[in-house]
Amino acid sequence: MASTDLTHLYPVDANHLRRLRTRLERDAQAGDLLDIAYRTMDSAVGPLLLAATPLGLVRVAFANEDRDGVLLTLSERISPRMLEAPARLDPIVRQLDEYFAGRRHTFDVTLDWSLSRGFRRTVLEHLNTDVSYGTTASYATLARLAGSPNAVRAVGTACATNPIPIVVPCHRVIRSDGAAGAYRGGPVAKRLLLDLEHRG
Repeated sequence: MASTDLTHLYPVDANHLRRLRTRLERDAQAGDLLDIAYRTMDSAVGPLLLAATPLGLVRVAFANEDRDGVLLTLSERISPRMLEAPARLDPIVRQLDEYFAGRRHTFDVTLDWSLSRGFRRTVLEHLNTDVSYGTTASYATLARLAGSPNAVRAVGTACATNPIPIVVPCHRVIRSDGAAGAYRGGPVAKRLLLDLEHRG
C-alpha cells in the first residue's frame, strides 16, 4: 500500500517541533520517566552517540557502529524509557570538545558501568584510573593491573567491548610489539586519539 504525502496539507513548523521536543524532555525528567538520555555530537573522530542514565555516562558509540542497534541494546539491557535529550548531556559534550581541542587531559563525569561486568569491568576501571593521558600500556600490563597476568586475551575483549570509549581510554592500550592493535572506532580513530594525546 502506497503512503500519501500530506506535508503540503499539514505543514510542519521546525520551531514548533523543537518546542514540543523541549517540553517532552522537560516533562519526562520532571515526572522521573527518563531513564536514558541520548544525543549526538560532532568530533575529530566523526559523529559520536552519547547516552547517559541518572547514574552517569553509559555509552559512547562511533559512527561505524549501528546507531539503531546501539539504542536497541540500551533499551533491552537498561530501560526502554529513552529520549533524545541533548541538554542532559551538555556537560560531557563540553568536556569532549575540550579534550579534542587539547585543553582537557582527564574527564570529570560520573560513569554508569551497567554494561560492563566481572573481569571486563575490572579491566576498564583499572584502565580508567591507571593509564593516564599521553601514555600507553600493553594488553599484558593491563592484565597484570587487573590481577590476572595470563588474561591478555580477556583484556583485549574488554577493550573491544568497552561501552564508554574515549572517556574510558581503551585507545591507550597497544600491543606489546608497539603496534596500535584493534579499536572499536577503527584504526584511524585510534591513531588520531593517540596522536592528539602525544601532542598535548
